[in-house]
Amino acid sequence: MALSGAPGCRAGERGPRWRRPWKLLALGLLSASSVLAAAPGAGAMSREEKRRLGNQVLEMFDHAYSNYMEHAYPADELMPLTCRGRVRGQEPSRGDVDDALGKFSLTLIDTLDTLVVLNKTKEFEEAVKKVIKDVNLDNDIVVSVFETNIRVLGGLLGGHSVAIMLKEKGEYMQWYNGELLHMAKELGYKLLPAFNTTSGLPYPRVNLKFGVRHPEARTGTESDTCTACAGTLILEFAALSRFTGTSIFEEYARKALDFIWEKRQRSSNLVGVTINIHTGDWVRKDSGVGAGIDSYYEYLLKAYVLLGDDSFLERFNTHYDAIMRYISQPPLLLDVHIHKPMLNARTWMDSLLAFFPGLQVLKGDIRPAIETHEMLYQVIKKHNFLPEAFTTDFRVHWAQHPLRPEFAESTYFLYKATGDPYYLEVGKTLIENLNKYARVPCGFAAMKDVRTGSHEDRMDSFFLAEMFKYLYLLFADKEDMIFDIEDYIFTTEAHLLPLWLSTTNQTISKKNTSTEYTELDDSNFDWTCPNTQILFPNDPMFAQSIREPLKNVVDKSCPRGISRAEDSLGSGPKPPLRARDFMASNPEHLEILKKMGVSLIHLKDGRVQLVQHAVQAASSLDAEDGLRFMQEMIELSSQQQKEQQLPPRAVQIVSHPFFGRVVLTAGPAQFGMDLSKHKAGTRGFVATIKPYNGCSEITNPEAVKEKIALMQRGQCMFAEKARNIQKAGAIGGIVIDDNEGSSSDTAPLFQMAGDGKNTDDITIPMLFLFNKEGNIILDAIREYEAVEVLLSDKAKDRDLEMENMDQKSSENDSHKPNSEESPSESQDAGAVSEEPEGGESSAVGDPDPLPPASTDSASVSMADEDPHASGPTEADAPEPACSPGDSQPQEQNTQTEANSKAHWDSKVQPMESILADWNEDIEAFEMMEKDEL
Repeated sequence: MALSGAPGCRAGERGPRWRRPWKLLALGLLSASSVLAAAPGAGAMSREEKRRLGNQVLEMFDHAYSNYMEHAYPADELMPLTCRGRVRGQEPSRGDVDDALGKFSLTLIDTLDTLVVLNKTKEFEEAVKKVIKDVNLDNDIVVSVFETNIRVLGGLLGGHSVAIMLKEKGEYMQWYNGELLHMAKELGYKLLPAFNTTSGLPYPRVNLKFGVRHPEARTGTESDTCTACAGTLILEFAALSRFTGTSIFEEYARKALDFIWEKRQRSSNLVGVTINIHTGDWVRKDSGVGAGIDSYYEYLLKAYVLLGDDSFLERFNTHYDAIMRYISQPPLLLDVHIHKPMLNARTWMDSLLAFFPGLQVLKGDIRPAIETHEMLYQVIKKHNFLPEAFTTDFRVHWAQHPLRPEFAESTYFLYKATGDPYYLEVGKTLIENLNKYARVPCGFAAMKDVRTGSHEDRMDSFFLAEMFKYLYLLFADKEDMIFDIEDYIFTTEAHLLPLWLSTTNQTISKKNTSTEYTELDDSNFDWTCPNTQILFPNDPMFAQSIREPLKNVVDKSCPRGISRAEDSLGSGPKPPLRARDFMASNPEHLEILKKMGVSLIHLKDGRVQLVQHAVQAASSLDAEDGLRFMQEMIELSSQQQKEQQLPPRAVQIVSHPFFGRVVLTAGPAQFGMDLSKHKAGTRGFVATIKPYNGCSEITNPEAVKEKIALMQRGQCMFAEKARNIQKAGAIGGIVIDDNEGSSSDTAPLFQMAGDGKNTDDITIPMLFLFNKEGNIILDAIREYEAVEVLLSDKAKDRDLEMENMDQKSSENDSHKPNSEESPSESQDAGAVSEEPEGGESSAVGDPDPLPPASTDSASVSMADEDPHASGPTEADAPEPACSPGDSQPQEQNTQTEANSKAHWDSKVQPMESILADWNEDIEAFEMMEKDEL
């Protein structure tokens, strides 16, 4: 929500009496910003630097938006690695993720109000005309009710909101006559059949053409939905009712919210993740603030702000008290069981909870917001992005990162609340990381694995709808905006709804008198305006003092979350036994197990089996400790099994015109060079072998020698292929899957096993690419002939030096059109950049620079793993636990570059397919290089 700058109430005034209730969230926050802004030594960012970063955000948006319009529109989303649109049914299914796609030009609709926020009014006018002319909402396709509501309905309403604002100003959109609102109303009616349940909770999916129960609908059999899915409708549906005067939409959304509230767990006041839409029974009884629940809490508070209904604020306060009592374990936010809220439900957190510090700012609870945000920032500094899930000791649990905007959102709100320039520096880091690691020639690609830096052919619509909006607003001054952002509230998709809707078409009773509420002990925030002294003490160093203890929380201490039970013990009794500390030979541990009702059984094969009987525990608290211990032991065992699996590797295209920007997820081999022990990796030009299957002696050894060999999967063992190309002089090998259309996006990571024999004779690295990723390299060969790649355990920094040389070469060629063109041997571009001495750069800094090409086969060492059985494995094996050595710099690479034998084209060829606009980007990248280095 935008923070209003207009005068609010005095501290202590009663909120529900206001005619404009959103002022509740304004006082104190902006006052605090003036305190910090004037703080001596606060390191305020200059106006020029803010303007430069704002312009950089605009350039990044243009890069993403123009590539979507050029290569993908009218498809729903852009596939930035292959430069084409993602059309549902024409690409391999990604499961539930594809339910957001409805053949309604999703990205364009989701981006409408972003164009206006970024002052691109002409582009907005053109985009609205395209939506009105081209978008069809009557498709025979099953879509997610939740995603369609927040992205499409919200996008149409946000577009309508800013369109009428621009029309009123008199310069743009004078022809507009509510066409987007008419489309929103049409879509609203198409979503209503999903609410045809006895509970009022909507089905999770609906067919845009046939509804739910129609024979041709292909949906309507589901019985469960997530809490956020049913509880994140009120803003869009109420706004649609207020805009149109048709009350049915707001009524349906309110009924769903009422039902969830009635079904909350009454003793803990928490809600579960998944609920049965017919009975109201909780299907998943764990509770947190991340995936599955997140925006339910957000919409309770924002519904009060937008609609002025006291009951929404009462509900939010009740839930918030429970969250801070049970889930919040600063700086962590850990899921608990709704019936046993003192018991953690899991030992990892998902990235969607990154929105919560921003919500806490709107609530007025600044300290925990600063703490959690800082913890998340430290995770980002370690991995460049926030992994989809990470453990309480900050190891990667799920390695993907689909360019989510929630952390940027919280950064923006914390800056608005505090004025602390620290958060501008955080935003600058986000910009740099996006440009370094996610930017590709056709847009920005999601991270397949933050550990390796590999990409996924995916650029979700929310990236344009939210990320650039929050980043631009972070650096924009009021005079940079063409309208007052404080007159609007942000939906969960960052769409803009005008606050004047609170007094328009009020057809619903404001107070639900049938609902009981819980009296809370904490009365500071129930009905009073936030007080400056409570929110943010009159101390410019206050925020820094909160952040300081967390600066090294990820890299040095690797703490595991301290449970509330442990924290309350203080210097009293010892904390409960944790699974990670358990030793079967320790008599004291065995006694603790007995108290917790856990029996230890020694099996004949030497293993130990644990069994818990809660009735045998010394007390109910001991029984809860025993249950937690058993859950931890199961998860610990699972993690240990995963850690025996090899993590994914990276194939990075480093030659012109890619320069390391395209990174492909590769499966490792259980033989050959262990790339995790050779940080420089193996770099070389690729060559296709003959025969292509590599199952017999290579017939073109002259083309393969000192190259990385490309071959097809099938017809013989992987180890046999490796031996054949090694004999031909190859320095590495890439096996490409022969299964047409296979992709790392949809298939689990594949490990290449040995042949059951001793494979110590294989000394070159071997990696496996699925068919889709392999075709990216093959297409590059067809386009550019000479393609150089780097095989490594993780992606390296793009080769800025080579990029600059290539740019200068292109400029020289353009000045000498008649000069004779001849292939020349590529020379050494310079010594390898050394890593900085001391500090903790290896733990939280950038990936290693791209190593130089090397033909020194004597430096290759043999892998020492024994071959194992083949088969697919999970791609997200957790990282090894951190150790004191993690914060030390890696060993410096002293390897020098040998002369490359590959020939470069002196011509800069046009990029008509994969890299259509790369040359235009070179100029923009030059401006960023100082920051990146």
